[in-house]
Amino acid sequence: MSDFTSGFWNLYVTLLTVLGIVGCAVLLWSQSRHKVTLPPGVSPKEHTTGHMWDEDLTELNTPMPRWWMWLFVITILFSIGYLALYPGLGTYAGKLGWRSTGAYERELQQAQAEYGPLFDKYLQQDLKAVAADPQARAIGERLFLTYCAQCHGSDARGNKGFPNLTDHDWLYGGEPDTIKTTIMNGRNGQMPPMGEALGSEQDVQNVAHYVLSLSGSPASDPIKAAMGKGKFGACAACHGADGHGNQMIGAPNLSDKIWLYGGSPDTIMETIRKGRNNTMPSFKDFLGEAKVHVLAAYVWSLSNIDAGTQR
Repeated sequence: MSDFTSGFWNLYVTLLTVLGIVGCAVLLWSQSRHKVTLPPGVSPKEHTTGHMWDEDLTELNTPMPRWWMWLFVITILFSIGYLALYPGLGTYAGKLGWRSTGAYERELQQAQAEYGPLFDKYLQQDLKAVAADPQARAIGERLFLTYCAQCHGSDARGNKGFPNLTDHDWLYGGEPDTIKTTIMNGRNGQMPPMGEALGSEQDVQNVAHYVLSLSGSPASDPIKAAMGKGKFGACAACHGADGHGNQMIGAPNLSDKIWLYGGSPDTIMETIRKGRNNTMPSFKDFLGEAKVHVLAAYVWSLSNIDAGTQR
């Protein structure tokens, strides 16, 4: 990566830009000096280069219109003025010192001055009280659609590998403070590959059917499930002997019918063989605690508040 931060790239971009502008100017100058001499008695509309296509499509040998040439001149002058005032020549910052990051920071400061007191007010309130406030939920919904919907869906019902936030099934717990901790610090859920630990491919298949049997799935083969029960001990350290999971480490409950990646035998066998690695990023530094507080209240409300009534 050090190659991309060396002074060479500054010179490369600057030289490329300057040569492009100079090349356009030279081309324009050379073409504007070219004069077309018409033979006696031949009008401009009749003087051709001798090239013809499709039997009657003829290329005329007429000069470029002056207004068109002046458009090119104005474009070149504009580009020179722009590059003098704004960034564009390598690391040169321009006379005005404008930066896209600076503009973004000013917008953030303006938004903080306008909306900061509102978020600070909600930060002082209990999460359940914030969730019961219609205005706070509306703000939380906008935050969710902006920062969370890409993974969990605009309806918060999740996608393959991303949890549904509208039910009461939680990997790490569904209490308001736990949800806030999840958003603030992020999560990294890892299930190691268990294929070798179980012994053979047949054992993987048997354990998969035993896992299906824990939720009463009709896809479970009773004979294979019975054979896989003993091997499930390798999984019990995380999921528990009864398969009810462990929210302290984010190990899913295997005894319900809710599946993060799918509940077919093939999908479960793939999970056992290869493991899974799910990462949710931390929003603490990006959003700040006040916004996360409102967002967490909204996420909690998705499965706990119906038509404005707490359940």
